[in-house]
Amino acid sequence: MALVPLQYRLDGPRHAPVVLLVPPFGTTMSVWDPQLPVLTGRRRVLRIDHRGHGASPAPKGPYTVEELALDLLHLLEEHGFSRVCAVGAGLGASLLVWIAANAPRTLDRLVLIAAAPRTPESHDWGRVAAEVRASGTAAVADEVVLPWFTPGMAERRPEVVEGFTEGVGALDPGAFASICDAVADMDQRHLVPAVRSPTLVVSAAHDPLLPPGHGRRLADGIGDSRFEVVDGAAHLVGVERPERVSELLAEYLVR
Repeated sequence: MALVPLQYRLDGPRHAPVVLLVPPFGTTMSVWDPQLPVLTGRRRVLRIDHRGHGASPAPKGPYTVEELALDLLHLLEEHGFSRVCAVGAGLGASLLVWIAANAPRTLDRLVLIAAAPRTPESHDWGRVAAEVRASGTAAVADEVVLPWFTPGMAERRPEVVEGFTEGVGALDPGAFASICDAVADMDQRHLVPAVRSPTLVVSAAHDPLLPPGHGRRLADGIGDSRFEVVDGAAHLVGVERPERVSELLAEYLVR
């Protein structure tokens, strides 16, 4: 199993406790820009780009959720970060669940955003992967980004939606397709009860990919958990409702 040296960035006070931010696939570390001000005052923030995103390498697939999670663990070990708080959205949340279950001493408090114990059968990521391999990421960019934002966001801030759509279109096709395949088969229901870290699960009220019921089931499976629903947002809740998500992170992580 070959690990990948992920692109990363560190912000905030050098000797402060570390918070790891793991984005959804299809986005880069910049998706967390709205949350940086509330975190970097008292925390050292480590952000990453997944394989084939940003400047992270894009080795030939297939990939697994385990491999993607081990990329993160390898980066933490390289920097000597033996215990961190962590925030993950979408796929990022799934990687943190894997780490919490398999390397529990690594993670302190967790925030899992727009997450689920398993990928719903209605998500046709295998088809998306096949289309990307045939025609590139630009061919699926509109479809991928559509559920990320409410129609109101597209009307109020079309430049934001367009920026994310262009970002998906620029991703490495092979890596994106390999991640789609990994996500298509993701089922962590057997891992969730092993998560011992105090965990905040956040769902968006209008998320068509993972409606709040998925987040509720995830939270119900974790012994020490709290569940929050953020109104007025779809899948990329941290972009559409940045103030509320920042407020929750400050309350839960910056103590």
